[in-house]
Amino acid sequence: MNDKQPISNMKIEIEQDSGFCFGVVRVIEIAEKILKKEGRLFCLGDIVHNSREVERLKKKGLRVIGYQEFNRLKDCKVLIRAHGEPPGTYLIAKENNIELIDGTCPVVLKLQQRIQEKYEELKTVNGQIVVYGKKGHAEVRGLSGHTDNKAIIIESPEDLQKIDTSRPLHIFSQTTKSLEDYQNIIGEIKKIYKSGSDRDIYLHCTNSICAQVSRRAPKIREFCKNHDVIIFVSGKRSSNGKILFGECRKVNGKSYFVSGGDEIKDSWFADAKSVGICGATSTPKWLMEEISEIIKKLSAINNS
Repeated sequence: MNDKQPISNMKIEIEQDSGFCFGVVRVIEIAEKILKKEGRLFCLGDIVHNSREVERLKKKGLRVIGYQEFNRLKDCKVLIRAHGEPPGTYLIAKENNIELIDGTCPVVLKLQQRIQEKYEELKTVNGQIVVYGKKGHAEVRGLSGHTDNKAIIIESPEDLQKIDTSRPLHIFSQTTKSLEDYQNIIGEIKKIYKSGSDRDIYLHCTNSICAQVSRRAPKIREFCKNHDVIIFVSGKRSSNGKILFGECRKVNGKSYFVSGGDEIKDSWFADAKSVGICGATSTPKWLMEEISEIIKKLSAINNS
């Protein structure tokens, strides 16, 4: 901590809707149950985009591996995280006698199935699948894998040049993207699309954003309006964290992004009467509670 300045007695509140989404809660419960029984479990990639939670589970015996190591493993158990995996991962597991513990979020799993079905359908009419999402993101790689990696990944309006507007198209979204941004991308596609006489045949859009995630943005905006200072807690690699922090900043200029208590600065709280703490769908509740205790102690020290 640094930049010490007087801090008045503050009200500190943690947003109750912040923290792990259903899919993350589910996969962590699966991991902890196996770790408690067996003491060790491989996980293909970080189980969640939060380094503090990953470290907590590593201490219990979770071992995070990459694809190169996964390809060499045999006769063991490997956890698939909530983001899901492409079909090739399941094929490798079968060849190497790896028991996959499938923690894919049910929302993501349903989306994978829908994309694969639509891909097979569009192949008959020379169509194309578009996925609005972050390039290289684990979920997006898994979704693309269900199109034989032929899906067009759109991250921003600049990527729309990849689309062949003379061919049929169906667009989906990564489940954790901003609904507003997705709707904007769809609007841009509609502007450029050459749909012929029957638009519905050529251009279809599916709202595949998780409902639990989409509800977070309006709730977090309302929460941020009610506090002088906002501490947003998230792993730096979390896509959802970046999106939700952006929502905080829209309504409260005194919003600060932290991954741990060591990043907090006294100067943020000068003259603040209330502090709101919130986080991403990959942020553990225990970490937000830890941040709250740090701020309480900081306030007590400065008022003693």
